[in-house]
Amino acid sequence: MPNSSHSRAEFTARYLVESSVPIAKAAEVIAGEQSSGTFLALPGETDALKERARARVIKVESLPPALDASLHSAFVERKEPAEIFYRGEIEIAFPVDNVGANLQQLLATVAGNLFELGEITGLRLLDIQLLEHHAKRFAGPRFGIEGTRHAAGVYGRPLIGTIIKPSIGLLPDQTAQIVDDLCAANIDFIKDDELLADPAYASFDARLAAVMPVLHRHADRMGRMPMYAINISGTIDEMLRRHDQVLEAGGNCVMVNVNWVGFSGVEHLRRHTQLPIHGHRNGWGALTRCPQLGFSFDAYQKLWRLAGIDHLHVNGIRSKFWEPDASVLDSARACLTPFAGVQPLMPVFSSGQWASQAPDMFAALQTVDLMHLAGGGIIGHPQGIAAGVSSMREAWEAAVEGIDLDTYARTRPALRAALSHFNAI
Repeated sequence: MPNSSHSRAEFTARYLVESSVPIAKAAEVIAGEQSSGTFLALPGETDALKERARARVIKVESLPPALDASLHSAFVERKEPAEIFYRGEIEIAFPVDNVGANLQQLLATVAGNLFELGEITGLRLLDIQLLEHHAKRFAGPRFGIEGTRHAAGVYGRPLIGTIIKPSIGLLPDQTAQIVDDLCAANIDFIKDDELLADPAYASFDARLAAVMPVLHRHADRMGRMPMYAINISGTIDEMLRRHDQVLEAGGNCVMVNVNWVGFSGVEHLRRHTQLPIHGHRNGWGALTRCPQLGFSFDAYQKLWRLAGIDHLHVNGIRSKFWEPDASVLDSARACLTPFAGVQPLMPVFSSGQWASQAPDMFAALQTVDLMHLAGGGIIGHPQGIAAGVSSMREAWEAAVEGIDLDTYARTRPALRAALSHFNAI
């Protein structure tokens, strides 16, 4: 945990480390590299400077070693090939004054050149912890779960939604027709695909102009505006302009591809935005899929919380992607878990979703503070889109009430048809 009893305010980072040198030594190498030290003693690194700026190793836990390195290191080969590679978890405390409220410097500190160190043959950032007074200096989510519910007008249940499909290729009027069909089914949430932003045949401006009258017409009928997360990803100037267009047109959400827009882009948008920011994490697999490298989702979602997004994708259970269900559920819990006074994120489940996943999700999470997005599970329902939406809601009703889906479906044709159709696929 962050340290407030030490003479300086600190934040902490926890890592899984593999190294050609014993873990305690590797931890000191990392602490020095990521603060005031280097590979040899410097005359300027006085005791006073160390007290002010050097990181501290506060925990070392050894794990069983490996016989082979997870990652190649020419440094290790030059020194002398190692016979074993030490593994362990370490925790390092960094002075808050080294980074302040600069998210980019926070990242450079906890996830910078330590990945490059020659002695290190595996490294994964597992978690970060900040003191509350430090975390409050970052933007954080403006809307979070409560603000998202208010903007969507949906309370007491998950937001049921879908993605515009085909992902790309639709003309603006075709997109508007799909939105019309979805809104006619009283859907809660619609989002652009991450691949769709500003193509030549369906520019952002043209899509917005085509879609917003449809949303307003259904908002008048429904008494709430279906939330549409329009993809505004681009340069900072483009995102600010597009955000303002969505706001002026009466929209209620914007979406960004967070990994590619970057932390500075999201932070700048967050300080400007008057709409919830829907964070799509495409590319996340490159940062996490190797277990000995990259980021855990615990740390990843905290960094984006500090940047200020309101929703974040977590994959889906029994999905088309590589991730185990337990990992997906842990990711959702991470979004919902308190963190240094920063608002929770609304986790977004998607990929291969339909009504059947609801009971398992609720049993594991015991909350309805989430988005459950189904593409084929709604649009591909054998009785049509409205039945697809109904089947998702009915599945969540059954889950919350603790009733078996087959039993609940006996008097609910939409859910019964979903179970019959999708279980056969």
